[in-house]
Amino acid sequence: MKRMTQRATLGAALFAALALATTSAAQAQTKQLTLCWAAWDPANALVELSKDFTAQTGVQMKYEFVPWPNFAQRMLNELNSKGKLCDLLIGDSQWIGSAATEGHYIKLNEFFDKNGIKMGDFMPATVEGYSTWPKGTKNYWALPAMGDAVAFTYRKDWFARPELQAEFKSKYNRELAPPTTWDEFKQIGQFFQNRTIDGKKVYGAALYTERGSEGITMGVTNVLYAHGMQYDNPKKPYDMKGFINGPEAVAGLKFYKELFDCCTPPGHSNAYMTEDLDSYKSGQVAMQMNFIAFFPGIAKDPNVGGEKTGFFTMPKAKIAAAQLGGQGISVVKYSDKKDLALEYIKWFAQPAVQQKWWDAGGFSCHNAVLSKPGFEKSTSYAPVFLDSMKIVKDFWQEPSYAQLLLAMQKRTHDYVVAGKGTPQEAMDGLLKDWTEVFKEDGKIKP
Repeated sequence: MKRMTQRATLGAALFAALALATTSAAQAQTKQLTLCWAAWDPANALVELSKDFTAQTGVQMKYEFVPWPNFAQRMLNELNSKGKLCDLLIGDSQWIGSAATEGHYIKLNEFFDKNGIKMGDFMPATVEGYSTWPKGTKNYWALPAMGDAVAFTYRKDWFARPELQAEFKSKYNRELAPPTTWDEFKQIGQFFQNRTIDGKKVYGAALYTERGSEGITMGVTNVLYAHGMQYDNPKKPYDMKGFINGPEAVAGLKFYKELFDCCTPPGHSNAYMTEDLDSYKSGQVAMQMNFIAFFPGIAKDPNVGGEKTGFFTMPKAKIAAAQLGGQGISVVKYSDKKDLALEYIKWFAQPAVQQKWWDAGGFSCHNAVLSKPGFEKSTSYAPVFLDSMKIVKDFWQEPSYAQLLLAMQKRTHDYVVAGKGTPQEAMDGLLKDWTEVFKEDGKIKP
């Protein structure tokens, strides 16, 4: 009888242990977050960085990284369907208006106040671009996560060749150096176009021309801004006539087509981030337009990295301006793990973590990192990052930004790449398209 009792006791103890183990496993599984972002080098850096978060909190991290051409459609479909895939989302700056208005993100003001997270500690352009809606308010829907802008790489080794230096100076009466104006940029592009270097034909520049998603818009806006284009009347929102189709916008669009015609590689008619990278890394072009987020990888590339590559900010025309890239990190409203997601944001916002983020190849927006003595010499691209983020402008962040973007993609691609019509006709058509969108939104009265 005693042995049976012992056996029963042992059985009960084993059952209890198994039950405890099962419960612990279930609890461990619930302490897991899924972070959604684009599939690129900074995402890989964030995976490594987030191992520290798991070590400190015990919260496991899962990731859903989507290639850039499919990123917007995949994630916006997820939000619009109120899906629970993403607990945290690093979403594009242009989404902030629709995400806030349609309730996809949770508002972070109270959480920031409670945890001492101050937006004044982050670069102003990134707070405005990634976190706020409506613009000009202090309603925060994201923490600045990945600072970025469009800039250029150039073949520093080609520019330094004495024979090319001499030929360029003879022709243009100045040194062959990174351009500071768009006119200088065009001269350099023409100088390298169809030139033979090391037995290989090369070309002037890889520019953004892609039509399907956002490529040509992210490219052409840099030149439009520089020529003085504004989307609408600064004193009267949505009053666009004479602004988006004004002489500055028309001149900028005309110039971008001149650059496409004079200075890009053959077949470069549907190029965005990947195509420009391929053109540059394969030694086809002297200059490459791309987001600064790709610059760490270029700096390390065995074929074009190190001393072979230099970096420069967007050239000027009437003003200096660059298209904003980058993203903020938000908590998805439909997540069942909002508290854990907020815990991640609290961890990520720490200055020490932000410093590690920069060191890992991410682009911190935190002033404690950016103002640290020696920051500009921390990498070869750090000065371009700082200078670019001081002059950034962004595309519409309206809830209807997708319709606005599709219209601009079509109008600019039809003129720049397909050669249809005139620049004035293209911008007049864009004004008509956007007016219809804003009328449907009730922003413009019929």
